[in-house]
Amino acid sequence: MNVQCLKTINRVELMPNIPSPFRMRDWKALAKAYDEFVFNFDLTGDFLPLVWWDKSHRNFKRDTFGLPSFVGSKFKGKNGSQEAINCVAAVLGATLVGIDKSNQGGHNWVLMCENYYNVDNGEYLFLNTANWKTGRTFWYEILPNILFYQLAHYYPNTGNCQNEMRIVADRWYDACVAMGARINPWKVPNFDWTAFNFNSRKPLYNGRWREPDAAAGIAWLEYMAYIKWKEPKYLTAAEWSMQFLQKRVENPFYEILLPYGAYAAARMNAEIGRNYDVQKFLNWCFNGDSVCRPGWGVIAERWGDYDCYGLVGSITDGGGYAFAMNTFQMAAALVPLVRYDSCFARAIGKWMLNTANAARLFYADFHHAKYQSCGFWTGDANHVIAYEGLRKAWDGRSPYATGDQSILPMGQLTLVFMAHHT
Repeated sequence: MNVQCLKTINRVELMPNIPSPFRMRDWKALAKAYDEFVFNFDLTGDFLPLVWWDKSHRNFKRDTFGLPSFVGSKFKGKNGSQEAINCVAAVLGATLVGIDKSNQGGHNWVLMCENYYNVDNGEYLFLNTANWKTGRTFWYEILPNILFYQLAHYYPNTGNCQNEMRIVADRWYDACVAMGARINPWKVPNFDWTAFNFNSRKPLYNGRWREPDAAAGIAWLEYMAYIKWKEPKYLTAAEWSMQFLQKRVENPFYEILLPYGAYAAARMNAEIGRNYDVQKFLNWCFNGDSVCRPGWGVIAERWGDYDCYGLVGSITDGGGYAFAMNTFQMAAALVPLVRYDSCFARAIGKWMLNTANAARLFYADFHHAKYQSCGFWTGDANHVIAYEGLRKAWDGRSPYATGDQSILPMGQLTLVFMAHHT
């Protein structure tokens, strides 16, 4: 690595070189234990087992599986309620630590994930449920496709995934055109919408929020399709998407997708000689100055007696509210970036040191019972399931492990994608 090319990320410069107290979990061992726990049909006790069989045969004539989005969910066992961002991510996460999920316990869990390819309702995309209608929110309609693209990389001969992946790329290309993209004369699409409805073939704004970082997720999908099939139209769609971000002045970060754009920028710069502003995109991911979701970024503070630097979420909600899924997903997107732009190796490494250390605070065994909302549940004896979030303060206690009341009942734990790149 050329030390002369070292580049910084502003908020990472606020983080300590060695966080305190320093206590690093064995994340690989935890990921394996998580897999063993959540896919175990033989567990007994409150809310257990977590996994169930879905025999509704939606989209494909095969059984599939479900996991509740949070422990104690009233939808547990209800076919069609399970989410791809939970179930597919669990299969992918296990794969990343060396577990062959295509042949585990006599089951092909990978093939079962194909049921999120929405055939029956005519969407022809991997979506968050097996019967999801597009046009509600970009990130729930793009992230499942990203997850399945990643899963298909490790299991390329699963089902009809190769053809399905190509259809996904074609459909998002068509969506770019519907959002104004043109080749001659060249015109970049407008992603300043909430979602895209593939039935009406129109983008929509719901009157409440916009998700322009959809451009980042689409750029990632289209560039991965181009790498695989060398089809020029996929590169065109990736360029449209990246140029939207490149020209943009205001931070577009909404939920989860923007880090994938930073990765795509670094890779396209390295592989095909583009000059996208990776540093701008990375600072957008960290800063907390998004116009779409003010405060959404990376924590750079000490909370109570703990350094919580590096966790991802709101830096303003209640003084700070970090989320496990967002933290793990951002790590998964950005750690591989340094392969294509080593100038950020120090910055990403320093961030990940802090993040991997602080992320232990999403787990119950790192808190006294009064500093968490679900300390009473004894079903997870090895503490492999993370709380959804970590608040800077709650009722005078700091930090406080809990769930998001606007989404989940108070005191519930979420099943989340484990980060395996730490």
